[in-house]
This record gives sequence, C-alpha cells and structure tokens, in this order.
Amino acid sequence: MKMKLIATLLAAVLAVPLALAHEVVTSPDGHISVTAGVKGGKPFYQVTRDGEPIINTSYLGFELNTGSLKDGFKVVSRARSSKNETWTQVWGEDKDVVNHYNELRLGLKQSKGLKLRLDVVFRVFNDGVGFRYEFPKQAGLTDFQIMDELTQVAMPTDAQAWTQPTQGTNYYESLWTKAPLSQKPEVSTPITIEAGDSLYMVLHDANLTDYASLNYKPVHMAGAAVTLVASLTPWQNGVKVYATAPFVTPWRTCIITRKPGDLITSKLMLNLNEPCKIADTSWITCGKYVGIWWGMHMKDYTWAQGPKHGATTANTRRYIDFAARHGLKGVLVEGWNYGWDGDWTRDNKFSYTKAYPDYDFEGLQKYALSKGVSLIAHNETGGFAKTYEDQMEDAFSLYERMGIHAIKTGYVNRLMDMKEDQHSQYGIRHYRKVIEAAARHKIMVVNHEPAMPSGLCRTYPNLISGEGFRGQEWNAWSNDGGNPPYHICILPFTRGLAGTMDFTPGIFNFTNKAVPKTHPQTTLAKQLAEYVLIYTPWQMAADEIENYEGQPAFQFIEDVPTNFERTLVLNAKIGNYLTIARKDRESDNWYIGSATDENPRDLELSLNFLDAGKQYKAMIYADGPGADYRTNPYPITFTTQQVRQGDVIKVHLAPSGGAAIEIVPVLPVANK
Repeated sequence: MKMKLIATLLAAVLAVPLALAHEVVTSPDGHISVTAGVKGGKPFYQVTRDGEPIINTSYLGFELNTGSLKDGFKVVSRARSSKNETWTQVWGEDKDVVNHYNELRLGLKQSKGLKLRLDVVFRVFNDGVGFRYEFPKQAGLTDFQIMDELTQVAMPTDAQAWTQPTQGTNYYESLWTKAPLSQKPEVSTPITIEAGDSLYMVLHDANLTDYASLNYKPVHMAGAAVTLVASLTPWQNGVKVYATAPFVTPWRTCIITRKPGDLITSKLMLNLNEPCKIADTSWITCGKYVGIWWGMHMKDYTWAQGPKHGATTANTRRYIDFAARHGLKGVLVEGWNYGWDGDWTRDNKFSYTKAYPDYDFEGLQKYALSKGVSLIAHNETGGFAKTYEDQMEDAFSLYERMGIHAIKTGYVNRLMDMKEDQHSQYGIRHYRKVIEAAARHKIMVVNHEPAMPSGLCRTYPNLISGEGFRGQEWNAWSNDGGNPPYHICILPFTRGLAGTMDFTPGIFNFTNKAVPKTHPQTTLAKQLAEYVLIYTPWQMAADEIENYEGQPAFQFIEDVPTNFERTLVLNAKIGNYLTIARKDRESDNWYIGSATDENPRDLELSLNFLDAGKQYKAMIYADGPGADYRTNPYPITFTTQQVRQGDVIKVHLAPSGGAAIEIVPVLPVANK
C-alpha cells in the first residue's frame, strides 16, 4: 500500500511540468519576462517587468471556418534563439538600429477537435514584446478562413489610454482621446496606455502582410481589471482573413517603457519587419516640397477643370521656380489629370497618364529637372483600387521614364471598389501591390487614406510616408475649427509610433477665406516646431507660396533636414508638451522642436547631447511678445546665442505655442 502511494505521488509530481506546459523567456537586460505555454489546454502568455505583472494571463487562438483553435492544445516542441545585430536605415529618425532580442518558439498541437498544429513565436526586447502565430503546412489544413482572432491582452489595472474609435472613423482620422480602457469602445491600434508614472505601453502590430487590420475591444473577464480582445477588420461577408498554409500572421506588439519619450525612440516595430528587399536604394531620397493644394482648400483654385483650375502649366512653373530658389526638391500638383470632374459614387475612371489640356505634364517635368527639382505625381483613386491597379504599370513606367521618383496616392472613399473596407485584407493586399509595383519602377510612395503603418518601410523603404490621422487639412475645412492645441503633443505618442506622418506643416497665413472660423490652432513658431516633432523623410511646406515671400521664419524650413543620425526626446508629457532634438545625418547640426498645448509653458532644454569641447551657435525661433493661438498667432522672435555641451536653453512657449532651434558648430578662428 505504501509503495502504491509513493508511486502515485511520484506520478503526480512528474505530471506537473506537462500540465503547466509553460516556458519563460526574458529580455536581454533581464527586466521583461514572458511566460507562455498551455494552461488547461488553452494557449496563453503573460508579461512581467521586474517581477510585477504588466499583462496578466491572456489566452490565444482562432476561430476558423472549419472549427476552433482555442483549446485542447499541448506543447509538442520548444526552441530558443537570440539575436543581437545593428542595421542601418535607408532613411529615418536614427541611422543605426539595434535589434537585440531573445526568442521562444512553442509548437502546439490539438489533441482533439481539428487536431491541428499551431506555432507561437515570442520575441522579447529590452523595450517590449512581439509575438505572432504560424500555421505550418500540414494534413487537414490547406486553404482556410480565419473567422476571428482570439488574442487577448489582460490588463492588471484599468489604465488610462489614448485611442481613437474604430466605428465611425474614416481613414483613421479621428481625435485621440484619453479615458480608462474599460470605458473605450472598439478602438484601432496603436493604443497608447499610461499605466503609471513609470509604465507606458503601446499595443500595435508589425509586418501587416496579407491580413486584416488590428483593432481591440475591451471586455470584462475574470483575472484582469479589463481585457482587450482582438477584433479584425472583416470582409463584407464576415470573413476576417483568407489564408493558405503555411501562413504567418502579423506580429502583435507591446512596447513597454518607463518614460513617455522612450515610446518615440523605440524601434521594436521596425525590428519585427523583414530586412530591406530593394537591392539598389540609391534612388530613394529625402527632401522637402511645395504643392498646389492649400489654395484649393482656400477656394482660390479648383481641382477640376474650369476658370479657377489650379493645376495649370503657368501656375506650376511658379511653384517650380519657388522650389528652386529655396532649395526644395519637389512640387506636388493635385488636379492635374482627368477624373477630378467625374462621379465619385461610381468608377469615374481617373487617368494616371492623361493630363488636363492646360497642364503640360512632360514639359513641366523637363523644366523642373532643369532647375534641380522634380514633380511629385499625385494619384487620387477615389477608392477605386481595381482601376488603379489596371493602370499602374503604364503610369509607373511613364513616371520612371520622365524621372519622377515620388507619388502621393489617395483613397477618398470609405470602401474600396465600393464594396470592401480599406483596412480589411482586401485593402491591405491592394496597398502592398502599389508599394511593390512602385519599387520595381524606382518610385517612392506617400500613401494618403492608408493602411495603418506597421513598419513595412524597413522592408520597402520606398514607402516613405502616409496619412492615417487628422493632418493639416483639417485646419482648412473642419467644422470644429481645426485640430485642437494638444493635437501635436499627442500625435508622436500615438499615430506617430506606427510610422512616418505626412502632416504637411508650415502654414504661415491663418486667415481662412473658405471657412473663416477654422485655422491652425497654433502659433507661427509652433508651425516651425512641427518640422522636427512630426517626422517624415519628405516634408511639405504646405501654404501657398505667396505667403512665404518676405517671411524670415521660412529660413528654418529651408534649413531643417529630413534624414537624421540620432533622435532624442528632451522632455515630454503626453498631450501637454513635447521637445525633440534630432542630429542631421549629413552634418553635425542639431535641430530642436518644442510645443505645448493650450497652456503657456516655460521649459529648460538641456544640451548634454552636444559634443564635448565644441562651440556651437543656437538660432532660436520662438513665440514673440503677445503670441497666442486664439488672438495673435504671428509674433515670432529670432535670437542667437553661443552654446556648448551642458548648457541650458530656456524657452517660453505661448498658449499652443512652440520653438524651433537650429544648432550648428562654430568653426574655430584661425590664428593670424
């Protein structure tokens, strides 16, 4: 009897590891740990930082068209690996990126139900976690449909979060609002969470390829204050994803930092994308441009043909001449091609090669090239993706032959081809076709009304920028008066964490002839600060060129680069204020942008990042006496001062004001 009892106890002890069936993988610095495996037959993970729960037990899985992949699993294989490398960006906020992680791969198999194999791969970085699902090729799984992804994020506390709602938001263009997670509706990612004074988190995805866009909805479940459950953007028939094994999902990501500024400098999402697939990237450049665009919002011009048509040969030559005089590389012209006067409720057959009669497309490009400038071809689709795809080869071949290496695409229609959501798998597939076709023809893409970026610019660095937020245009026509003062102090912590932003800053004339009560809710100095705070490798000077003439502040727009060696966040509080410093990749110059919300603010900017032993000159554009976004946005002062490492620059920011600073090394005076 005694021997039988001992055998029973021994069997129970030996069964514990199999029942728990979990593994632990930690970040290289040891602070972040992920425990993952199977609990009660259900795949799960949980995350801690220094032993404290960051994400409680959260379950994983899918509902397929053929059955469920959420329980009945056991762990059948485990594998670990690590990587520590440094790679160089073609362009970016930092030249070199450290990719350092520890990886855990768990092979799971159902013992009942579909009896399928499902692998889950976790990568743990010093600043967060990424994981994805892999469907191996196997008997019983060829073509299949994902009806729901069951990924959970179980939060220990009902933390405050900045989000925008999924429903009722077109093109991701909604204001970001702050509230406890439990009070949120279904929201799009990224989701920026303020979980404590030293705990900031961002939920998003990486490498969104042939899949549906990710949203989360809060639910109440045992074991957490609030649990976020994945909610994929569906096809109209309810299917979330059509797939063929072998198949991998995008990475589900969670950045974890102690300071809000560290969210901005995280490279976790980029590191979870594939390396660059473009062999020769020499044609991918950075720069600034002007465009025939703001005047249309001001009703000075029209997009379509007529007596006020903006895209004329004469008007475009003026913009080319202005760009050449001020060292800008591009001119964007909207409304140059047939289709603008069509019916956008049906396929109006935009042409991407045929210009209106008053626009000499090829002649203007030759003129631009003679001035060291190039046209940026605008391609509005009206959401008719199939029409665009049918013309892409001819259009891109023409642009390549003409020496046009940049386009701006648009999809102003809630549904693609009048049938599918832009952010469903249908739309994601289309956006990728455009990027890949453009790469074959050495064309860079600025994508308006886009998929939410997910780091694909690492793999295809010709995807240089995009929208997916309330940009400057909302300051032209929005009935709520324009973007609120806190907007610029939120975007870099929310949408900016997904990828570069074509915000189109630089409005100098705040008078709105079309919608008089709507205008930029900023000072002029804050418009300059946006060139540093809102990153994109191609930056627009968005105002009508007449409004820049005779304006000394335009010098900063001429000087500020768009490709950087290093980026630092000097001070930050999400939604209240932000200061970023960036070092030019082509020189030893530094550029600083600082902005505040509706409250005036005095900030001290430490220059500890400057090289020791060097003398610098700081050129400071700041809010002038009496500057106020509500009553007098224009006062701006320009001062210079000698600075060195360790000095502090004090700036006063007016209500919704800002400061823009250029710091250049001072050459030593030669001995006589």
